Parts: sequence; structure tokens; C-alpha cells
Amino acid sequence: MLRASVAMAMVALLAAAPAAAKRKSPDAELAELLKGRTAEPAVRCITPTTNDSQRIISGKGIVYGNGRRIWVNVPIGRLDTMRWDDVLVTERFGGQLCRNDQIRVVDRFSRVPRPILRLGEFVPYVKGSARR
Repeated sequence: MLRASVAMAMVALLAAAPAAAKRKSPDAELAELLKGRTAEPAVRCITPTTNDSQRIISGKGIVYGNGRRIWVNVPIGRLDTMRWDDVLVTERFGGQLCRNDQIRVVDRFSRVPRPILRLGEFVPYVKGSARR
């Protein structure tokens, strides 16, 4: 029984290794997301919709949105505690996410919470022309 468990764990680790090896660096991942987009002036708050995504860029920031306009937020605090596969827990008061709102990053597997971070300014990046 123990041997079977160990063998299954080894197979899982070996299967996960190629996926981790192919993962882009945080800088390359962010550059790819921003390719073909123009930065606009930072804003204090955004109103996320139910179809918007949020994506952690390890140690860099959080990208909100998935359409023509996305917002990049660099939280205030220990960014080195953020990993791409973590879960974000955000307490929103009202319909917007704003600068200085608190977020907690939680390890997806161990469920151990990491330090609380505060959201920074939201920098919008727009595909194509910067005009609305």
C-alpha cells in the first residue's frame, strides 16, 4: 500500500515537471500580455465585471480583465510572496476594487495564507488605439 502511494506521488511529480519547465518567466509572461497594448494614465479604482479574469504574475503584479482593456496592479507589500498558482482573496466593500484595498494571497495546495497586500494604482492597457 505504501509503495503504491509513493509510486503514484513520483508519477505525479514527474508529470508536473515538464509543465513547470515550460513556464515563462514573470517578465516574459507580462510582456506577452501587454504586447500590442498602449498604457493609459493610472486610475484609483476599477469596476470588475463577472466575466473579468484575474491573473497573478509571480512576484510582479495582478492583471485584471481579459478583453480590449486590461488593468495591471502592482500591490504594495511583499510581492515575492505571490505565485502564479495562488488564490487571491479580496474583500470588496462596494462594487469597485480600489487602491489600498487589502488582498490576501493563499497557497492553493496547503491553503496557508501569505502576508496581506494592499492594491496599488490600476494601469489600464488598451489594444490598438489609445483613444476610446
